[in-house]
Formats: sequence, structure tokens, C-alpha cells
Amino acid sequence: MKKLIPIVALSFLSATLAGTSCAADVQQKQQTLLEKQKELKHERREESAERVRASNESMQQVSRASKIIGTNVKNPNGDKLGDIKDLVLDPESGQVVYIVVAFGGVLGVGGKLFALPWKALHWTRDKEYYVLDVDKSTLKKAPGFDKKHWPDSSKWDQLREEVKEFYQVNP
Repeated sequence: MKKLIPIVALSFLSATLAGTSCAADVQQKQQTLLEKQKELKHERREESAERVRASNESMQQVSRASKIIGTNVKNPNGDKLGDIKDLVLDPESGQVVYIVVAFGGVLGVGGKLFALPWKALHWTRDKEYYVLDVDKSTLKKAPGFDKKHWPDSSKWDQLREEVKEFYQVNP
């Protein structure tokens, strides 16, 4: 029995030290994981901010929505394609993803709305209109929707893919 007590005590101490060592190792791994998560969040914020900066640079200025809505959209030949009716924002990044342009119809009746990628437009030097490098006949074939039937949130993902494919621009 006397020989058994030291062996049990030694086993108990070894188990305690091993448990403490494992706990410290687990805590170190948790700390490393938390640091990596913080780095990823920071990188995502930086990437999002860079996309916004790039979008703003491509438009050559930051504009108020009220100044953009109603602005004409023309093709490079100067033909009017329509006018901007609305802006669609990504609530997570806060950036403009689409502009909605009305095209066709007579006096606002019978026209179709088109979601265009914000990045597909270019601001003119005189800042009087936006340029979309598409002719009228091509725009007629673009994915769009009726003025009275806007896509609900579940259909924006489908429209996003159609628009991306049609204009060959990531929204």
C-alpha cells in the first residue's frame, strides 16, 4: 500500500499538469483564432471601402441621390437611352449596386425599367448625363421589369445574375 500511494500521487500530479498544459494550449488556440477573425473583419471592411472608393472614382465625384435621379443616360453616340428613376443599394456594404433606368414607352406609359450595374455607367466630362456603352436595340433585349412589378428581395439575386451576364460587369 505504501508503494501504491506515491504512484497514485504521481499519476494525479501528472494528470493535473497535463490538464493545465492542455487548457493553456486550448486558450492559446482560441486566442489565435480570435485574432484571425479580427484580421478577416478588418480586411473585409478595407475591401468594401476600396470598392466604394473605386466606384466613386469611376463616377469622378460623389453625388447626392437626388442629383442622380432624373439624369439622362445616353449611349456614346449621344442617343438618349432613358433616365435614371432610382438607385438600388446593398444594405451590407452601403454601396450603389444598380441604377434603375426607364426606357421606351410614350410619355412614361408602356416603358420598361432596367437595372443597370452602377459600374457600367460613365459620367460625362460636362457632368450633364451618364454614358452607357449600349445601343437602343441592345438595350431592348436587356433584362428588365415592369414599372408596377419591381422584383422583390428574393428576385434581386436572379436579376443580379442576368444583369451581370448581359452587361459583363459585376454589380
